[in-house]
Amino acid sequence: PGAMSPALAKEAPREGSEGGSRGRSWGLLVTAGVGGALVALYAVATPFVTPALRKVCLPFVPATAAQIQNVLKMLENRSGSLVDIGSGDGRIVIAAAKKGFQAVGYELNPWLVWYSRYRAWRDGVHQNTKFYISDLWKVSFSHYRNVVVFGVPQMMPKLEKKLEEELECNARIIACRFPFPCWIPDHTTGEGIDTVWAYDLKHSRGCETKSLKITPETES
Repeated sequence: PGAMSPALAKEAPREGSEGGSRGRSWGLLVTAGVGGALVALYAVATPFVTPALRKVCLPFVPATAAQIQNVLKMLENRSGSLVDIGSGDGRIVIAAAKKGFQAVGYELNPWLVWYSRYRAWRDGVHQNTKFYISDLWKVSFSHYRNVVVFGVPQMMPKLEKKLEEELECNARIIACRFPFPCWIPDHTTGEGIDTVWAYDLKHSRGCETKSLKITPETES
């Protein structure tokens, strides 16, 4: 009476096999889903915490509220176009746009550029801002009157030379965190990591000195 019929005996192993197969399938699906989510999270988060690929390592470190206010202070009574070199998540560009500037950001990291565009749209200044995915060494900044730089010491000598060659005499360059090595700042504000240096290129380049030297020669 307690014996299993031959038919049931044949079916029992197959039911267990099918259950195990379904379990393995669900396990694979869950593993794949979790793995996909981790890959997506890594793709989104990585640009915010690691350097973009540049000739000089320029990590993304968000500007502090004090730094933004110090930059805006250096832009008082200024007009014209503005560019932020290495614009990160766009907060300097957006803050400048709110003050009436036509502001542009150049950033090599595409995730940060897309996020900046979203923030500009969210804050209602997308019409006054533009963000480009580009290597700063491959861009000419000749048509900008106001330049903001969040750099690192290794890049400042080369960038100083590049800006001096490209910008007009009426340009102002605002350096955050690290000053330029040769130029003498016209204005300085803030303390520690929030320090901001402003350089008027007409003084750094010596445009006024050159014009004074030419005048006596013309008169004689």
